[in-house]
Amino acid sequence: MNRDIACALIDEELGRLRNISYAELLKMMDKPSTIDVQGPDGKRYQIERQAFWDSEKDGNIRVMVSADDAGWSAFKPLSGAFIISPDGSFIGERP
Repeated sequence: MNRDIACALIDEELGRLRNISYAELLKMMDKPSTIDVQGPDGKRYQIERQAFWDSEKDGNIRVMVSADDAGWSAFKPLSGAFIISPDGSFIGERP
């Protein structure tokens, strides 16, 4: 697996998910989903998306995206995440 490509695919998916409202992200709660994409290197990457409570129910949501090549890297996928509060602001980021 090409780490740079996997990281770029993770960042792209996180960017897409950051444009979704808190209410829409609630619909993803505890329902992990995967998509298969072809990287620019021609290889297949599996992208997993999941949303879950960061600490307490009805509070902040942590959204995580991970990527692997469905091979050995599935045991230790690369990942990225963000946290969004109920008011739609992102936690841990500078304005």
